[in-house]
Amino acid sequence: MKIKKGDNVIVIAGKDKGKTGAVTQTLPNTDQVIIDGINVATRHQKNRRMRSQGQIIEKSMPIHVSNVSLLEGKKPVRAGYKVEDGKKTRISRASGKAI
Repeated sequence: MKIKKGDNVIVIAGKDKGKTGAVTQTLPNTDQVIIDGINVATRHQKNRRMRSQGQIIEKSMPIHVSNVSLLEGKKPVRAGYKVEDGKKTRISRASGKAI
Protein backbone atom coordinates (compact mmCIF):
# COMPACT_ATOMS: atom_id res chain seq x y z
CA MET A 1 0.00 0.00 0.00
CA LYS A 2 1.53 3.31 -1.09
CA ILE A 3 -0.40 5.52 1.32
CA LYS A 4 0.96 5.87 4.85
CA LYS A 5 -0.25 7.32 8.14
CA GLY A 6 -0.01 11.13 8.16
CA ASP A 7 -0.26 11.57 4.36
CA ASN A 8 -2.55 14.25 2.97
CA VAL A 9 -5.02 12.67 0.56
CA ILE A 10 -8.04 13.59 -1.55
CA VAL A 11 -11.07 11.35 -2.02
CA ILE A 12 -11.54 10.61 -5.75
CA ALA A 13 -14.66 8.41 -5.58
CA GLY A 14 -17.69 7.93 -3.37
CA LYS A 15 -20.01 10.16 -1.37
CA ASP A 16 -17.15 12.34 -0.05
CA LYS A 17 -15.54 12.93 -3.46
CA GLY A 18 -13.36 16.03 -3.52
CA LYS A 19 -12.79 16.23 0.25
CA THR A 20 -9.27 16.24 1.62
CA GLY A 21 -7.80 15.13 4.93
CA ALA A 22 -4.93 13.45 6.72
CA VAL A 23 -4.72 9.68 7.10
CA THR A 24 -5.06 8.76 10.78
CA GLN A 25 -4.81 4.97 10.42
CA THR A 26 -4.04 2.40 7.74
CA LEU A 27 -5.51 -1.09 7.58
CA PRO A 28 -3.14 -3.02 5.27
CA ASN A 29 -4.93 -6.36 5.65
CA THR A 30 -8.07 -4.98 3.97
CA ASP A 31 -6.37 -2.21 1.88
CA GLN A 32 -8.33 0.51 3.67
CA VAL A 33 -7.47 3.83 5.31
CA ILE A 34 -9.22 5.97 7.91
CA ILE A 35 -9.19 9.70 7.17
CA ASP A 36 -10.11 12.25 9.81
CA GLY A 37 -13.58 13.71 9.05
CA ILE A 38 -14.20 11.60 5.93
CA ASN A 39 -16.82 8.82 5.59
CA VAL A 40 -18.38 9.71 8.93
CA ALA A 41 -21.07 7.40 10.38
CA THR A 42 -23.11 7.78 13.54
CA ARG A 43 -22.87 5.03 16.13
CA HIS A 44 -25.07 4.58 19.18
CA GLN A 45 -23.19 3.81 22.38
CA LYS A 46 -24.92 2.20 25.36
CA ASN A 47 -24.38 3.48 28.87
CA ARG A 48 -21.53 1.75 30.66
CA ARG A 49 -22.80 1.95 34.26
CA MET A 50 -26.08 2.53 36.00
CA ARG A 51 -27.19 6.17 35.96
CA SER A 52 -24.82 7.09 33.13
CA GLN A 53 -26.19 8.17 29.80
CA GLY A 54 -25.78 6.59 26.39
CA GLN A 55 -24.73 8.78 23.51
CA ILE A 56 -24.54 9.07 19.74
CA ILE A 57 -20.97 9.21 18.44
CA GLU A 58 -19.81 10.31 14.97
CA LYS A 59 -17.01 8.02 13.85
CA SER A 60 -14.77 8.06 10.75
CA MET A 61 -15.14 4.72 8.98
CA PRO A 62 -12.57 3.04 6.68
CA ILE A 63 -12.47 3.85 2.97
CA HIS A 64 -10.74 1.70 0.34
CA VAL A 65 -7.30 2.90 -0.68
CA SER A 66 -8.27 2.86 -4.39
CA ASN A 67 -10.77 5.65 -3.69
CA VAL A 68 -8.13 8.09 -2.41
CA SER A 69 -5.12 9.75 -4.01
CA LEU A 70 -2.04 11.43 -2.54
CA LEU A 71 -1.86 15.21 -2.65
CA GLU A 72 1.18 17.12 -3.87
CA GLY A 73 0.41 20.75 -3.23
CA LYS A 74 -3.24 20.90 -4.31
CA LYS A 75 -3.05 18.29 -7.08
CA PRO A 76 -3.75 14.57 -6.77
CA VAL A 77 -0.77 12.44 -7.83
CA ARG A 78 -0.02 8.76 -8.21
CA ALA A 79 2.75 7.37 -6.03
CA GLY A 80 5.57 5.14 -7.12
CA TYR A 81 8.80 3.78 -5.71
CA LYS A 82 12.40 4.41 -6.65
CA VAL A 83 15.35 2.41 -5.31
CA GLU A 84 18.65 4.26 -5.01
CA ASP A 85 21.68 2.86 -3.17
CA GLY A 86 19.53 0.14 -1.64
CA LYS A 87 17.03 2.63 -0.17
CA LYS A 88 13.41 2.61 -1.30
CA THR A 89 11.70 6.01 -1.48
CA ARG A 90 8.21 7.07 -2.56
CA ILE A 91 8.07 9.42 -5.51
CA SER A 92 5.38 11.35 -7.34
CA ARG A 93 4.75 9.84 -10.77
CA ALA A 94 3.91 13.23 -12.28
CA SER A 95 6.96 15.24 -11.14
CA GLY A 96 9.40 12.54 -10.02
CA LYS A 97 9.97 14.33 -6.70
CA ALA A 98 10.25 12.45 -3.41
CA ILE A 99 7.11 12.48 -1.28
